[in-house]
Amino acid sequence: MTTPIETLEFQSEARQLLQLMIHSIYSNKDTFLRELVSNASDALDKLRLESYRDKDLGADTSDLHITLEADAAGRTLTVRDNGIGMTRDEVVALIGTIAKSGTADFLTKLKEAKDAAASQDLIGQFGVGFYASFMVADKVTLVTRKAGTGEGVRWESSGEGTYTIEPVEDAPQGTAVTLHLKPEDAEDHLYDYTSPAKIREIVKKYSDFITWPIRMQGEGEDAEVETVNSMKALWARSSSEVTEDEYHEFYKHVSHDWQDPLETIRLQAEGTFEYQALLFLPSHAPMDLFLRERKRGVQLYVKRVFIMDDCESLVPEYLRFVKGVVDAQDLSLNVSREILQQDRQIQLIRRRLVKKVLSTVKTMMTADAEKYATFWREFGRAVKEGLLDDFENREAILEISSFASTHDAEKPTSLRDYVSRMKEGQEHIYFMTGESRSAIENSPHMEAFRAKSYEVLVLTDPIDEMWVDGVGGFDGKQFQSIAKGQVDLESDEDKKATEVAREQQKKDFESLLTWMGTALGEDVKEVRLSSRLTTSPACIVGDTHDLTPTLEKMYRAMGQELPPIKRILELNPEHGLVTGLREAHASRPEDEGLAETAELLYGMALLAEGGELADPSRFIKLLAGRLEKTL
Repeated sequence: MTTPIETLEFQSEARQLLQLMIHSIYSNKDTFLRELVSNASDALDKLRLESYRDKDLGADTSDLHITLEADAAGRTLTVRDNGIGMTRDEVVALIGTIAKSGTADFLTKLKEAKDAAASQDLIGQFGVGFYASFMVADKVTLVTRKAGTGEGVRWESSGEGTYTIEPVEDAPQGTAVTLHLKPEDAEDHLYDYTSPAKIREIVKKYSDFITWPIRMQGEGEDAEVETVNSMKALWARSSSEVTEDEYHEFYKHVSHDWQDPLETIRLQAEGTFEYQALLFLPSHAPMDLFLRERKRGVQLYVKRVFIMDDCESLVPEYLRFVKGVVDAQDLSLNVSREILQQDRQIQLIRRRLVKKVLSTVKTMMTADAEKYATFWREFGRAVKEGLLDDFENREAILEISSFASTHDAEKPTSLRDYVSRMKEGQEHIYFMTGESRSAIENSPHMEAFRAKSYEVLVLTDPIDEMWVDGVGGFDGKQFQSIAKGQVDLESDEDKKATEVAREQQKKDFESLLTWMGTALGEDVKEVRLSSRLTTSPACIVGDTHDLTPTLEKMYRAMGQELPPIKRILELNPEHGLVTGLREAHASRPEDEGLAETAELLYGMALLAEGGELADPSRFIKLLAGRLEKTL
């Protein structure tokens, strides 16, 4: 006697849960097919494993595959496999997981899934991925038979309050899921899931590297059944089996770039958890590299099944240009990017990928200088962003960085090479930030360094203003701005030889410095003698921990409130204008014209470093008046 059809009710939260699945978890309706193909692939994997374990299983494993059957007239799409199949109890248990657990239980599992070690493979559970079908179908029919058993099961539901289940005597081995597609999708070719072209597009994007053949009837009366996936996972094949052209074509597929990649990086990890990675460094920067709305990240696969594009959790912001694929074997498939970001295994994979990319670039520096030069020209500005927040890899980032310097106007230098050229007794790596190389090279701050042949890094990228103060140093050498603090380039012997003269100089200028400090008190915090000038009469410098003028301007442009920052005016005691001002002040300290001279001296120093005058018209008026008196 045949068992009658059973009608079972979902729990009261079922409809709410389905809405959550459809509208919150899955933002792209095409992913329903990914889920069904993934389930089918899992069923084939399980049958293969079970047939190894049980030689008496009695299952047919001669041609394991997945079949997609589209019926445009009947508006149905069937995903069929000849895998392990399910018994009646398994259908109720697996597909009923959502119905039995309800929304509260499911959300609890999502929260638990933040800890990868304790989480379950939520999307991979048949009961979760299967229900994505209701994004495109108003009724779903499932027919399945467990391998090695004689009776099958039919399950059917419209996703509302009930589902039916009944036995089937002639069901083939495996599982067939038939979607009765919603009529509104037929009107939009983007969602016509009976279209062979649309099905091929989805399979190519999401399931191309499934190891089992995915077959579909070809178009036309005499067309044969064809396999629509390549089944080629390049990252799973040994490097000797993959040609450079294949790597390049795959790169173009995942990146939508028309040029070949600059470098291909392969990585395979075994042990506690296994994963494979195939990454690429592009040969040119994308147009949106520095745009906020850009997408970044690599593709994430689990067991050859595509999970998501642009997985941001796998690469840091400063390596946003890296393209490729990561295929994890033991990763729990959580249902949102937010949860994935908290996954412990993802974080460990990310750390390994970052170290591999940085070490690859380091090797490139010595193995192929031209290729490295291309990389740094295209992506150096982005990479330097990592100096701000990737403390773990800061030294490695500094190691692969290059900077313009006064050593060679055409070729940038690495910090390693800079250190190798440092003078005996030199303790600091000297640098100066500015808007252009020309502005820095012509700055008064460079005079003593040029005269004594000290190499200075020329930093003109906006990001350089940010990281130099936060990064202590490199290889035991501290970074030192030549436009901040005191600069002392004299050797111990020179200091001894000039000590008496220096002391006398301080006494000679003490009165002038005190007076100018008062006269310019609204603009400067101090006036002192300079040891960094050789030809200019004066320059303006910051205290050791002051913001640079450029950085101050950047913060103010972003709307940040900053207190007024006064800087230091340094005078060249050997310059005629400064010595003349000292003599004039000593002989006629009450002369009002001296205050104007001091103001002009400060204005010239400000302009010399590319600064902006607070009152340009007053400066011009004073300067014109002085020039007039010379005629």
